[in-house]
Amino acid sequence: MTELAEGEARPLIEKTGSRRPTGLLLVAVPVLLMAWLIIWPIFNAFARTVWRPDADGDYGFNLSSYVFFFSDQYSINNLTITLWTTGMCALLLLVICLPIAIYLRFSHGRLPAYVQALAIFPMFVPSIILAYAFIRVLGPNGMVDILLNSVGLPKIRTPYLTPWGPVIGLVWDNIPLTVLILLAGLGSVSNQAIEAARDVGARRLQVFWYIILPRISNSVLVAISFAVLGIFSSFTLPYLLGPASPEMMGPFMNRTFREVNDPLNAITQAVITFCFCIAFGLFYVRSVARNQGK
Repeated sequence: MTELAEGEARPLIEKTGSRRPTGLLLVAVPVLLMAWLIIWPIFNAFARTVWRPDADGDYGFNLSSYVFFFSDQYSINNLTITLWTTGMCALLLLVICLPIAIYLRFSHGRLPAYVQALAIFPMFVPSIILAYAFIRVLGPNGMVDILLNSVGLPKIRTPYLTPWGPVIGLVWDNIPLTVLILLAGLGSVSNQAIEAARDVGARRLQVFWYIILPRISNSVLVAISFAVLGIFSSFTLPYLLGPASPEMMGPFMNRTFREVNDPLNAITQAVITFCFCIAFGLFYVRSVARNQGK
């Protein structure tokens, strides 16, 4: 009996073992591309900023570019405005997109379909078109100013070329992905759980706090992580809608590299930006690991 079991198990093991090289080969191509196009440039950039020649031309460990960045007030101001813009966009996305996702999850009919179409519409609008529309609507002498002037009201203070310009553009640009992620997370909230809570007298706020929010906490974390990673490293909208000073890290790196012709400090700024993004990315990795462990 034992010999029969071993005989049946041996072909299965051999078959499984024969499939492993094929699976590894299928995974090898994207892994090698990621290592070549992403991981290697990261390590290369970091090495170029910390292993540099000194005044005598001898190579050694050198952190002078990082010392310059954190001692330069202009660089600190750019990093601060980037963190402020990222945090403000993440907060506004959560405030705007969570009610929309909850409405779409628990509503039925034609109106929710229109709301969902409007929420996903910014995904199909390029950033350059969005910036142009923003300028034509909310910019100086834009459509809003013309409408206010036609009814005798004073002009508004335009957010164009102020820190609020990139915030408005980036929030609009990130609404579709945030709504879709939250909507996917809300799929784990059953209607039976909501009805049971209402049967025992739970109000809407209690249903949200004790039933809905605990089940979508990971989805909220994933949505905010994706939004933060995209916003922190964004370039087009901050470049077109934001002020010239202080500027976000994306335009700051581009200007340092192209206009100032200072590759070393541009790479240093890129490494610092990457370090902040990796810190935000750890929240996403932790959330994924937690879901797989359940």
